[in-house]
Amino acid sequence: MKILILGAGQVGHSLAESLASEDNDITIIDTNAAALRDLREKLDVRVEVGQASYPRVLERAGIEDADMLVAVTNSDEINMAACQIAHTLYRTPTKIARIRSSHYLDRKELFGPEAVPIDVLISPEQLVTEHIFRLVSHPGALQVLNFANGKVQMVGVKALQDGPLIGHQLQEMREHMPGIKARVAAMFRKGKPIIPTGESVVEIDDEIFFIASPKHIRAIISELRKLDKPYKRIILAGGGNIGNRLARLLEDARYQVKIIEKNNERAAKLAERLDKTIVLEGDAADEDLLVEENIENTDVFIAITNDDEANILSSMLAKRLGAKRVMCLINRPSYLDLVESSIDLAISPQQVTIGALLTHIRRGDIVAVHALRRGSAEAIEVVAHGDFKTSRVVGRRLDEIKLPPGANIGALVRGDEILMADGELVISANDHVIMFVTDKRYVPAVEKLFQVGIHFF
Repeated sequence: MKILILGAGQVGHSLAESLASEDNDITIIDTNAAALRDLREKLDVRVEVGQASYPRVLERAGIEDADMLVAVTNSDEINMAACQIAHTLYRTPTKIARIRSSHYLDRKELFGPEAVPIDVLISPEQLVTEHIFRLVSHPGALQVLNFANGKVQMVGVKALQDGPLIGHQLQEMREHMPGIKARVAAMFRKGKPIIPTGESVVEIDDEIFFIASPKHIRAIISELRKLDKPYKRIILAGGGNIGNRLARLLEDARYQVKIIEKNNERAAKLAERLDKTIVLEGDAADEDLLVEENIENTDVFIAITNDDEANILSSMLAKRLGAKRVMCLINRPSYLDLVESSIDLAISPQQVTIGALLTHIRRGDIVAVHALRRGSAEAIEVVAHGDFKTSRVVGRRLDEIKLPPGANIGALVRGDEILMADGELVISANDHVIMFVTDKRYVPAVEKLFQVGIHFF
């Protein structure tokens, strides 16, 4: 597939990294020659220096025969203009754009065939907000992923010393929780994947990803670690777009929310917009302020400013002062490893956004993609099509399907029914198949596995 990526920032860089290894023809456009030079040295991609919305620059990059344009520059206006030009002048088949401002996103009539011709809108702030909200809703989880419109979830949990399943085989979980349907999709020990079986023994600090119905998530987490009480008191450090959106979601869900915002004008606007949230003007890294606001009684402290260093400092301080759980938004990948031992959860907006982008770029009828473990692994929801003659999976038992190395089917969603993976389970047409791929190099093989033969058409 020939793909033009507009923007060589963190998202553009991560996306190029994900796609360049999958036999795609990638060209990246940006005004920053140094960033492009760095990308070209690291990845097998073409680069073009110039303004991403200029027709001449797009032509030099090969827009005439591009299959897809992905506009992820830092400017909403450039992203929209590039999609309009790609449609009007070159009839580019698929146009994806990152749009950040709610002033545009709130006016849905702006986008469509008769308006700004963007096929897929990606809002990083909205995606990150929903991601954090799911983590707050599931105390103790490292990651919470929705599949099949929320009918089934995949949850990542770190096994701790006080978990009943520590030192026991996975199959004993069924004895502890009779009647609860769940399946372990993947295990990681000291950063390395382990193929889970019923005989696999859970050790302290194992990262375990399991699939279950949302109503059973809390019970399963309790098997792997002492269950946190449902969160109630939350402090947000930063009242930008994410802080504002997250506060609205949390106060509607009846959490007690406080926002600490440094900018006095921004703080005043937040106080006007939010109904139940307490808005505090000040510095989230001010120890006296945190103590005054009873940080030791806070269930979750979430640092979500645009400044990585400010987020890290305030998070480490909040943890030292007694906040029960601390989450920190970090844009620079190099910082993620540095802070993991000091806080509970580092959140990468790039990885959250990449999953949404890959959903629309992958071949086949892929409904959802979630990047996991810094992008090295992926969770995928794909729809099975065809019949026994035209498909490699439809009409076949799971134990008959030759999956690529590190790939594991966790569950099928058939209508409203959730079917946990079992060797004798047979895939039917239109089943939603939830998969975990521990090595993203094998994602193209998974895509090929679910592609339908020509006779189907």
